[in-house]
Parts: sequence; C-alpha cells; structure tokens
Amino acid sequence: MTQTLELPLWLFVLIVLFAAVTASTHLLFPSVRWFFRRRAERIVAELNKRLQRPIQPFKLLRRQDMIQRVIYDPEVVRAVGDYADANDVREDVAFEKARDYAREIVPSFSATAYYSVAIRLARWTATKLFDVRLHTVDEAALRSIDPDATVVFVMNHRSNFDYVLVTYLAADQSALSYAVGEWARVWPLSRLIRSMGAYFIRRRSRGELYRRVLSSYVQKATEAGVTQAVFPEGGLSRDGAIGEPKLGILSYIVDGWRHDGRDVVFVPISLNYDRVVEDRVLVAAGRSGQRRFRATIPEGIRFTVRYIWRRMRRRVDRFGTAGVVFGQPVSLRKDFGAMSDDAIRRLGDVLFDKIRRGVPVLTVPLIFAALISRDQPGTLEEIVSEMRVLLDRMPSETVVFANVEPAPEQIFQALSVLVLRHLVANDGDRYTIADRDVAAYYASSLQPHLGEDVLQKLGHLRPKTATTKT
Repeated sequence: MTQTLELPLWLFVLIVLFAAVTASTHLLFPSVRWFFRRRAERIVAELNKRLQRPIQPFKLLRRQDMIQRVIYDPEVVRAVGDYADANDVREDVAFEKARDYAREIVPSFSATAYYSVAIRLARWTATKLFDVRLHTVDEAALRSIDPDATVVFVMNHRSNFDYVLVTYLAADQSALSYAVGEWARVWPLSRLIRSMGAYFIRRRSRGELYRRVLSSYVQKATEAGVTQAVFPEGGLSRDGAIGEPKLGILSYIVDGWRHDGRDVVFVPISLNYDRVVEDRVLVAAGRSGQRRFRATIPEGIRFTVRYIWRRMRRRVDRFGTAGVVFGQPVSLRKDFGAMSDDAIRRLGDVLFDKIRRGVPVLTVPLIFAALISRDQPGTLEEIVSEMRVLLDRMPSETVVFANVEPAPEQIFQALSVLVLRHLVANDGDRYTIADRDVAAYYASSLQPHLGEDVLQKLGHLRPKTATTKT
C-alpha cells in the first residue's frame, strides 16, 4: 500500500481530468444548476406581477420533461403502434421516431431570453422601422376575458415582421408561444427562437405520427393556459389578400378542449403595413406558383445596406405605418358551447370574417387602390380626391389609419417613396402605376372594404399565377 507507483505523465493527467469531471458532475454542477434555477424562478415571479396573464408553469418545465409528457400521451403511443405496423418496423424504432419529432417541436422557454432580449429587440425594431398604430374594437371585452382562460391570438400573415410586431404589442399581456415554419430551423436562429417559447412545425407533413405528436404538444400547452399566437393561413400571402384558413392548429386546440375545463378565448388580430419588406419576393413567388420562396443572404445584406444608406442621406424615413387591430374575442365555451361536427370550420369562418373586416386602411394601400380605381394617371390633388371617395364608400366600422386630412403633404411623401422604389412613375405632376403586380398586392389588402367596381379593376390587374408547385 505504501509502495511508490510510477505512471506516465499522460496517464496521470488523464486520471486527474476524469476525477475533476466526475467531481464537478456530482458536486459542483447540481449546485450551479440549482442556483440558476432559483434565479430564473425569482425573475419569473417578478415578471408575473406585471403581466396581465402570468407565465404558466408548463412553459417553465424542463424541455426533457415536456418531451416525455408529449411522447407518453396515450394518443401518441397508439400512433406509434400504428406507425410500426404500417411501416413494418419495431415499436422501439417507431418510438424513437416520435421522440425525434417531439425534440424538433418542443421549445425550451427562457424568461430571460424572452424579456431581456426578444421584447427589447422587438420594441426597438418595430418603433425604428414603423409608426406603429393600434386600435381595439372592444377593449371592455378584452379586459373581461377570464384570467384563467387560455388566450389564442389568431392573425392574418402579412410579413415575417408579424412575429416582431405582435411580440412587442403583447409584451404586457404574457409571453407568447408561436408556431413557426421550417424557415426558422437554421442554426443559430433555431436556438434563439426555441428559447423564446416558439415551436417548430412542418406545414407540409402528412404523417399521422407527426400530427399526433404535434397535436399532443398543442393540446397540453392549451390545457395549461399557455398564451399562443397562430397564423391559420399557413404562410405569407402571395397576392396581398387574406387567404382561406388552414384549420390544423385550430383543430388540435378544439379537439383537446373539454367543456368542464379551462375556457379557450380566440382574439382575432388584423395586420397591415405601408411597406411589406418582402413584397417583391412574395409577388414573384405568387406569379411563379411556388409555395416556397427564399430570399438569399446577399439580397438581405444588400437591402439592409441600401436602406441604411438612404436613411443616412435622409432620402427615406421609416417604412410608414404598421397597423394592428385587436378584434372582438371569441370564447369556445360561450360562443361554441355545443360542439358540432362542423364547429372547427365555423370557428375558422367566424375568426377570419372578423380579421378581414378589421384590416386597417393605410396610406400606401389606399394610394394604390385610388390609382387602380382611376385607371389613368392623376395629379396629387386628383389622387387625394379619389382616396377620399373610396374612404367615404367604406363601411362605417372600418379602421382608418391613412393620412388624408387635412392636407396632402404626407400623401406626397408616400408617393415620393413609391417613385424612388419604381412602383409609381411620375411625368411632371402626374402619377401612374409602374409595377402593376405590386400595386395589386398592396391594394388587395383592402379588398374587404372596396366597392365592386374597384374589385373588378383589381381582378383584371392581378397577374395570372402558375400552378402551385409543392
């Protein structure tokens, strides 16, 4: 026992290294994890004092615990067996497939990342790029929502900036959980988005096992009262008009709801912009019929540098107005108490009718609608006059953020930016549409508010799209 033992230096270093790792794993790391866990709990407790809807414990579960709850859902276990039978594989192989899906879907929420990074970045970006205007149709109804209810914000999908805008506006409500598409699964963006509570979905996945795993997560989040935000259109609008709702996520929420459980309240939100950053990319995708579109990194860098340069030279200011309208909430318990076979379809129709009627009227879309309505070049005064005519013909409940009265200076500024972007051409003091496709894209956002004569002209202006390629 007291004999001297000689060891090679490399072996001694290896032994010390293994000993240090073992000691830290068993003694140090648990204490560090406990310290950070307690710190995170204190942060959440302070945040919950300021939020109208506290962050639910479900969002704070360890990601691995959440994955376990999802994959051991009886419906998922049944789907695993069906998958194994249908594909002639062992059940443990099918179970690993379900686990992979759950790892892909389930977020890893960090209150620090959400409120220290995401909210501040969203607020700074939104206010620097846009004049954000907000209107609430029925503020009393929003304030009277049961504090214990699960709130689901349902929105039209106009731009990828929608995520930033709604995150900023809902900052005092609660931490939102978004369903995001495959575009956000690239590293390191995926880690940041997952830490902010978003979950990834494959919009074109048709596998029953995948759908069961996704529905299990959505239903568990809904049961736990997690505030969610969904875009039922399933993608960005290629023609500017609000599309028909795809009812996948809504059906998961409704199917998992129990009348004696927590109420689910849907809040329709209507979004519109004077400038959609991806407008030309979306129009080109709509023209080609491609569901997938991808702006390259060099294009994004080129756009950013050009915008910063123009802003430094004071040739452009902000992108104009971003309009947001919170509509009247819809309660599953009060408004859809007796669930029928077509309840999900009726719910989608009700929500999207409210969203369409709530789309705010902004200056740039109204300018294009006026130019299309005139169907000929016009002076500034003639365009402003046509804008006023269109506004007078709109329903009385229409939310208008467009700056027409009392003087047309802001219309002139908007036209100058459109000329700079080669969307409008001017010959002396007369203006005319230079890019018909983009003009139709912006005017189509006002489709629910326009008269039949303008809609007919708009229909003739729209390009015929190719057959959609999937």
